[in-house]
Amino acid sequence: MGCGESKISVANTIVLGVIQIMIGIYHVLMWYFLLVLYMGQIKGVFGTYEPLTYKMGTALWGIAFVISGAFTIKAARKQNRNMVVCTLSLNMLCIMVVLIAASLTIVELAHFRSVSYRNYGQAKLGREVSRILLYSYPLEFGVALSYSICNCSQLPLNSIEKNFTLVSKTWRIYLTVELVLLEGRRQQGSLETVTDAVEGTLF
Repeated sequence: MGCGESKISVANTIVLGVIQIMIGIYHVLMWYFLLVLYMGQIKGVFGTYEPLTYKMGTALWGIAFVISGAFTIKAARKQNRNMVVCTLSLNMLCIMVVLIAASLTIVELAHFRSVSYRNYGQAKLGREVSRILLYSYPLEFGVALSYSICNCSQLPLNSIEKNFTLVSKTWRIYLTVELVLLEGRRQQGSLETVTDAVEGTLF
């Protein structure tokens, strides 16, 4: 992609956006699956399995991935600075969401409270789903980080180029004005010389 040398291409940006949307949709579907799975538990002697990720709906946070992917595709088609800044902010938000969700998932998988034998199969299946989602977080992290790095490295360059162009235009205007004033002074000096010569001849 050449992030440090050139701007990320439109095709690569669209691919990143599509990947984000697919990951987000997958997370939302898994959230619905976990919702149906855990709601079907039977309250036994040892209770039901309701991990922290389920209570906080971390899989549902995949909506942020879908929104970020849609903005990424739109920013690729519409080369607008404001759109790029907005998309960059959403990708940074996705990075924070991934870090928080991955941390909560690791905490869930590290502890397993005993549940009723009737709900053991559902709890085990739910933990497998969480483990699969944990594997998808690095992919989303890499996509969001790649877009953020490529566009962060480009924004300062655009600002420098605009400032340099403004300074160069101002400097050219200043030099033009100085040349006009200098030329006017020369003409005024030559006019005074001619006037003095004429007056010396007459008097």
